[in-house]
Amino acid sequence: MQLKIMPKKKHFSAGRVPLILFLCQMISALDVPLDSKLLGDLVQPPTITQQSPKDYIIDPRENIVIQCEAKGKPPPSFSWTRNGTHFDIDKDPLVTMKPGSGTLVINIMSEGKAETYEGVYQCTARNERGAAISNNIVVRPSRSPLWTKERLESIILHNGQSLVLPCRPPIGLPPAIIFWMDNSFQRLPQSERVSQGLNGDLYFSNVLPEDTREDYICYARFNHTQTIQQKQPISLKVISVDELNDTIAANLSDTEFYGAKPGKERPPTFLTPQGTESRKEELRGNVLSLECIAEGLPTPIIYWIKEDGTLPVNRTFYQNFKKTLQITQVSEADSGNYQCIAKNTLGAVHHTISVTVKAAPYWISAPQNLVLSPGENGTLICRANGNPKPRIGWLTNGVPVEIAPDDPSRKIDGDTIIFSNVQERSSAVYQCNASNEYGYLLANAFVNVLAEPPRILTSANILYQVIANRPALLDCAFFGSPLPTIEWFKGTKGSALHEDIYVLHDNGTLEIPVAQKDSTGTYTCVARNKLGMAKNEVHLEIKDPTRIIKQPEYAVVQRGSKVSFECKVKHDDTLIPTIMWLKDNGELPNDERFSVDKDHLVVTDVSDDDGGMYTCAANTTLDSVSASAVLRVVDVPNPPFDLELTNQLDKGVQLSWTPGDDNNSPITKFIIEYEDAMHEAGIWHHQTEVSGTQTTAQLTLSPYVNYSFRVMAENSIGRSVPSEASEQYLTKAAEPDQNPTAVEGLGTEPDNLVITWKPLNGFESNGPGLQYKVSWRQKDGDDEWTSVVVANVSKYIVSGTPTFVPYLIKVQALNDVGFAPEPAAVMGHSGEDLPMVAPGNVRVNVVNSTLAEVHWDPVPLKSVRGHLQGYRIYYWKAQSSSKRNRRHIEKKILTFQGNKTHGMLPGLQPYSHYVLNVRVVNGKGEGPASTDRGFHTPEGVPSAPSSLKIVNPTLDSLTLEWDPPSHPNGVLTEYTLRYQPINSTHELGPLVDLKIPANKTRWTLNHLNFSTRYKFYFYAQTSVGSGSQITEEAITTVDEGKLAMASRQVDIATQGWFIGLMCAVALLILILLIVCFIRRNKGGKYPVKEKEDAHADPEIQPMKEDDGTFGEYSDAEDHKPLKKGSRTPSDRTVKKEDSDDSLVDYGEGVNGQFNEDGSFIGQYSGKKEKEPAEGNESSEAPSPVNAMNSFV
Repeated sequence: MQLKIMPKKKHFSAGRVPLILFLCQMISALDVPLDSKLLGDLVQPPTITQQSPKDYIIDPRENIVIQCEAKGKPPPSFSWTRNGTHFDIDKDPLVTMKPGSGTLVINIMSEGKAETYEGVYQCTARNERGAAISNNIVVRPSRSPLWTKERLESIILHNGQSLVLPCRPPIGLPPAIIFWMDNSFQRLPQSERVSQGLNGDLYFSNVLPEDTREDYICYARFNHTQTIQQKQPISLKVISVDELNDTIAANLSDTEFYGAKPGKERPPTFLTPQGTESRKEELRGNVLSLECIAEGLPTPIIYWIKEDGTLPVNRTFYQNFKKTLQITQVSEADSGNYQCIAKNTLGAVHHTISVTVKAAPYWISAPQNLVLSPGENGTLICRANGNPKPRIGWLTNGVPVEIAPDDPSRKIDGDTIIFSNVQERSSAVYQCNASNEYGYLLANAFVNVLAEPPRILTSANILYQVIANRPALLDCAFFGSPLPTIEWFKGTKGSALHEDIYVLHDNGTLEIPVAQKDSTGTYTCVARNKLGMAKNEVHLEIKDPTRIIKQPEYAVVQRGSKVSFECKVKHDDTLIPTIMWLKDNGELPNDERFSVDKDHLVVTDVSDDDGGMYTCAANTTLDSVSASAVLRVVDVPNPPFDLELTNQLDKGVQLSWTPGDDNNSPITKFIIEYEDAMHEAGIWHHQTEVSGTQTTAQLTLSPYVNYSFRVMAENSIGRSVPSEASEQYLTKAAEPDQNPTAVEGLGTEPDNLVITWKPLNGFESNGPGLQYKVSWRQKDGDDEWTSVVVANVSKYIVSGTPTFVPYLIKVQALNDVGFAPEPAAVMGHSGEDLPMVAPGNVRVNVVNSTLAEVHWDPVPLKSVRGHLQGYRIYYWKAQSSSKRNRRHIEKKILTFQGNKTHGMLPGLQPYSHYVLNVRVVNGKGEGPASTDRGFHTPEGVPSAPSSLKIVNPTLDSLTLEWDPPSHPNGVLTEYTLRYQPINSTHELGPLVDLKIPANKTRWTLNHLNFSTRYKFYFYAQTSVGSGSQITEEAITTVDEGKLAMASRQVDIATQGWFIGLMCAVALLILILLIVCFIRRNKGGKYPVKEKEDAHADPEIQPMKEDDGTFGEYSDAEDHKPLKKGSRTPSDRTVKKEDSDDSLVDYGEGVNGQFNEDGSFIGQYSGKKEKEPAEGNESSEAPSPVNAMNSFV
């Protein structure tokens, strides 16, 4: 159909040489810009900007508004046609036109009917440059008619038959929406068996008794008028075969009966569409809907295929339980044969639908506005497609071009109008009409002939700010006719910018693809045509990009803890960013647990709802960056629930449960525990563990236990709280399946046997009446077993047994049901008695002065009368060979386990007389002692002298006093004194040796140097060798002459002249210090300290005020170790060596033990006098500070 109508608004590209307006971005040249600078002197043909739809359905209850808006210069005037003839609105008082607009308002609410104004309307907008027309607007009032009255008979069907309930809604405008409901306005349930077709009918593939109801109602909803119409209710009754005959006889006169045969199972047949083939036609761009509904028993399933092709993946949808196939945005390529297949267990049926896709006209290239200058050329192109191919027709100013006034500059060539050497009179509005049988398209495009010098519409001196390394777009919106050429310059003396670095867009915009810091500056845009030139300056600044240098990181936290996300932003100094935190791309919750400071988001007391994605967004006026991190909130699992016991057997049961929430950490295992309410109520025991993927467990149970179970879930965070306890399950009683453990037989007296065992607990008893059968007999005799049944105890005593006789023992459990399996016999012994015989042939071999080896003969095993535990040696020191004094020393004891026949005695005192005896030991105690044996230890080296003191120091002599060694370990032969001087640098002088008789305790050294420190080494000797040494240091006194000189110096120091001299010297020294300080700051160095150390006077030392002795002389910054010897500690204590044969290295008291080779594995017993340890002094020299402190 050929209609004079206007198109929807399109964006058009320019013609051959159009005048184009470019604003800040690319804009299609639709019109001359209505800029305030241009409105005064530029004209433009009309352009339709808004109009009502082609098919305009109105609500008859409201006023009719038919829109028509247009723009142009001068403003256009409007006129209307109705049904092809002029519509004079002035003659109809109900019709008005909005001021400054072509929109019609028809007031039918006060009077009049909508049907009166039904028709085809078209709007024309006209000014001196031409006329634009709208589409043909078909105005129709909406209709929502009622159903025609009809008498509907009740329907009676046999179970399994098919049924179609017709709807046949009234024809409305627009078509109604159909749905089925009951009297309560509840939608009827639909399924693969019952569904509504596209035509509104309700289809039953087979009926069931539950389909029986009296209110099947079809509703039609007319959305335009917001009304709903309903059909009369339909009654349906589904009955069995026996009921069917009675119903037919009683109600045949006033019922409609569907189907004579009962509903048996049958293959599918199609209810719609009928037959095996059908056709369907659809328009391009619409939704193609294909429907197949089948009946059958069982209910058929529908499948869809496309012959010789596949269904489009992203545009294919299934509705109505796959009974409807829909393809959206259908195109010609979707034409073809579609096949629906209905299938059940008894067979299948096919139906082929041949689809043809037609097309109303659609644009390939719509005509676009031309703005030309006088003498220029141009073209209007109108290309459209459709099925069938649309016809193209041209109009000028709303009049077919064939009857329009002739224009010599215009030539029509099918879908193209060619303009050459246009003049101002060539301005007009052209309409292109593309139409076929399915619709039409109409587009307005004007030709506007103007002669205008260039004008730049972008404001001057605009400042553009761009982030570095991003494109910079500098606008130059211009207008001119002919079309101006655009050039860009940088700076005041720069040449034109070329496209090797820059991009020059047709709209005048200059693009710098990658702006750098050196892109900053002033840019000039110049527009030229033959009528003139215009220019404009803009400015560009390049800013540093905003970057997130520390991004938030993925976090996994436990519920209730705290999490912190960090986000550090670096930005241009001239830009102020705003930092915003988002959760799941939305605002943070309004919760005080969320706190934000400069760089951090902190969430405290994290809950499950806090999990998600957190985004840090930094925004400036020029750019924005963001970084995200996911928070995963985890916790121990929630406890399992719904515990259930199944498959209950005598000794087994199956436990099942439902897992609780894993709280974002997968459950790794389930732990099952049980409670025995009968024997240990409230105490839970471990039963078993299963994988975290299981929800059932087969449990092995014990008899006679009242079980309850609970389950705990465990993940990587921890273990859940226990579930609620399951129901109780009491297993049947049975005989015990195990006997008591830890059975032993030990006598507590020589004539008894005590049998003990670990009793079974209630869980292990397997039944009521738990008792024990205790049996025993001698191992080596022929006696029968003696048995006794005892209550649930753990001990039984057999009296009147021989001493220490082996017995075989058995303890068997039994209950009211029966006996446990026969137990294995264990061996025990009756009670022990004290050993009767002492070890004989005791021999002692003295190894050295501190160690002796003892040998003895073992006692007969029968005389032990018990378990042999070992032999015990008692030994003590009888007297000292050196002093010959007798005093009581408590005996020492060493025990040697097992059947040993020798042992070592360590830690003996040299040069001493010892006595010992040996006894055998069993579990009852010790036997009689052997005959005492005495032995002597040989002479050894002495301990260090007990003390060493230096008294009466003089100018050249020192007196030494000492006490003899506390442990001479033999006969002292002499003392050795060694000494050497110590100079002021802590170096040791030559060593002098001096022998002193053993009977001396005092010695004076003469001819020593005055005011000199000496170090002394002193030790005693026996015939064996030298003992440990003791050391000491002392200083001779100061020369009296020097003391007098010092006194006189003090007297001089009290004179006034001397004080003045010292003040002058002090001032001079202060000046020198200042000079030195300045020079040192400049890098100079004065070795004052080195010189002072080199020239120090060794005689000038500070003195203690109390006794006149010399105090510390060491330099705290220059501790030098002595080259030889050692110093005593500051508390004057003397360190002594430990004994080489200390008893602590061998014994363990009463239970002290030795290995067979005599090495010690025992310990001492009893109290022992603490003797001073002996040992050589360390050869390391102590510091002189400690040495001086020790001299008091």
